[in-house]
Amino acid sequence: MTHFTVAIDGPAAAGKGTIARAIADRYSIPYLDTGILYRAVARKFLDLGAKPSDAEAERIAMRLVPDDLRDDRLRSPEVSETSSQIASMPAVRRALKGYQEAFARQPGGAVLDGRDIGTVICPEAEVKLFVTASRVVRARRRYRELQAAGTTVSEAAIQREIDARDQRDINRPHCALRPHDDAVLLDTSELTIDQAVARAVSAIEQQMRAIQLPGAAKLPGDILQQETDLRKQPHGRKNRIQEQSFT
Repeated sequence: MTHFTVAIDGPAAAGKGTIARAIADRYSIPYLDTGILYRAVARKFLDLGAKPSDAEAERIAMRLVPDDLRDDRLRSPEVSETSSQIASMPAVRRALKGYQEAFARQPGGAVLDGRDIGTVICPEAEVKLFVTASRVVRARRRYRELQAAGTTVSEAAIQREIDARDQRDINRPHCALRPHDDAVLLDTSELTIDQAVARAVSAIEQQMRAIQLPGAAKLPGDILQQETDLRKQPHGRKNRIQEQSFT
C-alpha cells in the first residue's frame, strides 16, 4: 500500500483511540495518539508546580523527548484536566504541529487521532473519521477505565469533567473540535468495539477503492459476519461490552 493517512477526530472517551490502534494494526502503519503530546506537557507543568502559561507551555512543548511520552502518570484525572487547558493555547498547538505533520507524512502512511487532525494537521488525509458517542456513555467509559486502573473518582465528577472538556474543545478560538466537511461520522454509543472497527475499516476500504490505491481488498467476510452476529446479542450484553472496552 502506498502512502495513506487516516485522520481520526472526536471528543474524549468516544473510542477514537481504540479504533485508531485497531486500524494501525490491521494495515501495519504507525499510530500516534496526539493527545499524549499535550498530556506530556501537562505532566511537566504539574511536576513543576506551575500554573499553565502560554510562554512556559510553549517552551516545554518544544523540548519534549520520547521518554516524556512514556510516563505512567499521563492518564491521571489531574493530567487530563490540565492537558485540556494547555491544548487551548495556540502557542502550544503551533509548537506541536510540526511533529504531528511529519508523523503523518512518513512513507507508507499513518493513523493519527486527536481533535483537529482532519481539520488542521492533515486536511489532505485520504480518510477522515469523526468518532463520537453520547456524553453519558463517554463518562461511563472513562469512569470504568479509571476504576480498572485503581483511581478513586465518582462517575458524577467524570461527567462534569467530560462536559467541561467538551465545551473547551468545541468553543476554543483556535483548532476547535469539529468534523471536517468530508469526514465519515461514526457514533459508537450503541456499538461494540468489533462493530465500530468494522465500520471504520469499511469506510477506509471504500476510500481506498475510490482513489484506486493498491491493497484495497474487499472487507473480510469474517468481520462483516462478526458485526452481524454481535447485532443479534441481547441489548444489555452489547451495552456492557462497549461500555467496558472502549478507551
